[in-house]
Amino acid sequence: MAASVLRRRIYELLDKGLAGSWLADLVHGALIALVMVNVAAVVLESMPALASAYAGEFRALEIASVAAFSLEYVARLWVAPEHPPYHGLSPLRARLRAALSPALIIDLLAIVPFYVGLLLDVDLRFLLLLRLVRFFKLARYSPGFASLVDALWSERRALGASLLIFLGALVIAASAMRLAEQEAQPDKFATIPDALWWAVITLTTVGYGDVYPVTGAGKIIAAFTAVTGIVMLALPVGIVATAFAREIQRRDFVVTWSMVTGVPLFSGLDAASVAEVMRSLTSATYEPGALICRGGQPARAVFVIAEGEVEAEGAGGRRELGAGQCFGEAAVLQGRPMEVTVRALTRVKVLALDADELHHLRATRPAIGLVIATLAESWESAGEAPDRP
Repeated sequence: MAASVLRRRIYELLDKGLAGSWLADLVHGALIALVMVNVAAVVLESMPALASAYAGEFRALEIASVAAFSLEYVARLWVAPEHPPYHGLSPLRARLRAALSPALIIDLLAIVPFYVGLLLDVDLRFLLLLRLVRFFKLARYSPGFASLVDALWSERRALGASLLIFLGALVIAASAMRLAEQEAQPDKFATIPDALWWAVITLTTVGYGDVYPVTGAGKIIAAFTAVTGIVMLALPVGIVATAFAREIQRRDFVVTWSMVTGVPLFSGLDAASVAEVMRSLTSATYEPGALICRGGQPARAVFVIAEGEVEAEGAGGRRELGAGQCFGEAAVLQGRPMEVTVRALTRVKVLALDADELHHLRATRPAIGLVIATLAESWESAGEAPDRP
């Protein structure tokens, strides 16, 4: 039992959620800083003067970093059964599944060069590049990076088509330029492969200037190629930007939808009504010990706990509420003061639906009004008040 509690605590430190905690923030901040220091060290170590002058410091940093990253890797494998996608699997299968995930593969590659160097006892300077894999560990701590990867994967076919079009334009431009410039510059445009270098730097709008047309026909081709290059670059950028924005909206929508539909007050609503409720929600984060609402005061909102835990205290005693649970709905619907005082036990993120907004939705959306009225009647007949411990 103690081991499972410890495993859960470590999981919460390594994979903080929406609310997180100050300790989880500290752990993540330290790991991010360590990754950045390692990347800087790899860059600086490539300078012979610094590498010889600070060889001991670089070595000490590498040993300390590998020790920290190794501990993180082992810890992430150990807490894998706590990861939601692996619930229901045996601990062994959960850890095997986690070990094959892209994130843990990157974590493994980040420490492999050091251990390979120790085991083989040879100069493996060519593995220096693998140490830069540590930079990609930052993706774990950036939801935006993860969303970007998902966006690229979702638009892989469109991006593949863009690449195919670019390659076609590349070959056509190189072939046309060879025909126009072959006689004038046989040393630079003798073959299509020779002309491909010019086509690449022109289509990508780099324009080094080491190879350029001198004939009239070649200049006309170069002008069309340069304009085409702008279009070719804008096409994948637009695809990625649109997909990235859509992915972020989708993630927020899915999380909020699951929260709203999990609340008894809204569980019977149709999709259109749930979407209407979601547009009226606001979010807030409370630190441990912070007062969310006080008993005896007017009920100002219905609160849904997105993440974290709260303590509700009233005449009936105390109880703890966690993610997915709600409070305040009975008081809002029945127009009476709150009967409980609610404080944050951990760092808590809540979604709030203002009382005026709820009454407005109830009046303007028949489906919402019907569900709420039915639920309120059931509470009254049963003598229940969900906001009372």
